Amino acid sequence: MTDALTWLAELESIAYGGYSVVLARGLEPEELAARLAEGLPERTARPLDELTAEDLVEEYELEFAGGIEDIALHHGRSGDLAFAVAYGYWQGELSVRPEVSRGGAEVYHLEFEEENGKPVPPFFSAHRDGREVCSLNLHLDPSWGPGDVQGEPATAAALTAELAAVGLPDHDRAGDDLHRTCLEVLGRHFGLTLPRDLVREAELPALLLETD
Repeated sequence: MTDALTWLAELESIAYGGYSVVLARGLEPEELAARLAEGLPERTARPLDELTAEDLVEEYELEFAGGIEDIALHHGRSGDLAFAVAYGYWQGELSVRPEVSRGGAEVYHLEFEEENGKPVPPFFSAHRDGREVCSLNLHLDPSWGPGDVQGEPATAAALTAELAAVGLPDHDRAGDDLHRTCLEVLGRHFGLTLPRDLVREAELPALLLETD
């Protein structure tokens, strides 16, 4: 098993509170961030200079949301994939609508509210050319949603077969093991990777989505 995406399953892999990561083919990083901002029209988008993730979180007080309800989208590129990583008050607010992939793009959203006490499982969705291709919760149970792969029949069937090949669903497996294994399958199926060092250590531009 590679760590192409599986490192996201580690505790506080991105920051306190979990992660919201968007990957895209066919879009530049700035365009990806701008399209995500379109879904939050009540916020003002302000481009920021290049910062590391740690400096971004500290300078704009984003890690705990501590009364400041801003969201930042740290964005960059790895190979053929643009990416945007959310910090701050993204939980329950930042969503990826099918139209983010308009014009022939492919857009993938990985999200986990790590500190939600309910608890909420990790989620994945894929969109292509303005339509949703598939979605699933990574615990593959009906506690949140249908519990299986939803979406276009051919994609859902192929992804279901790949999950079955590694023994999923398996409701006796621990949640963190399910999380890692599903991330490995998704990365292989859709050709997705996100280098840990690039996200955590590189100086990257960001878009700050401020409340009025």
